[in-house]
Amino acid sequence: MNEPIFLLLIALLPAVVVFLTAYHIFRQYLRSRALEQAGAHKDEGRKQLLPLRLQAYERLALFLERIEPGPLVLRVHKSNMSSSMLHGALVATIREEFEHNVTQQIFVSDKLWAKVRQAKEETIRLVNISFQQSGEVNAGTNLSRQIFENVSRLSGSPSQEAMLLLKDEVRRLF
Repeated sequence: MNEPIFLLLIALLPAVVVFLTAYHIFRQYLRSRALEQAGAHKDEGRKQLLPLRLQAYERLALFLERIEPGPLVLRVHKSNMSSSMLHGALVATIREEFEHNVTQQIFVSDKLWAKVRQAKEETIRLVNISFQQSGEVNAGTNLSRQIFENVSRLSGSPSQEAMLLLKDEVRRLF
């Protein structure tokens, strides 16, 4: 009676071993395919994200150039503007430019975004200090002159510092 069970076990044992081996191999194959597909999805996402990131860097570079004190004053200053009118127009322009580009922060590093915000704040501070030094009742040309003088005393503008970090990040993309 033990002999038929023993023969049955001997017959089934190789089948069970073959089944478990096939199951294990098939499971590993499915895992590797899932990882390949996830990697392909990730690569496709990177391919689609790269142009958006580059566009964000371009827009932030343009923003930093547009808030550069010298060109900003030349672009905003109109004849017959008082110092207070020019001051208000300069600060409003900087803030509008920033608000226009605020969504770009999702495509750049936190470090770069902090530097861009710092450049904006320091440029506004430079305009405010120059305004205080030039006096409220003077003509806008006095404020313009004071801004140019204060910028000439700096080793580099806040925008230039942020631009260096921006360029470094873009170089690391490639």
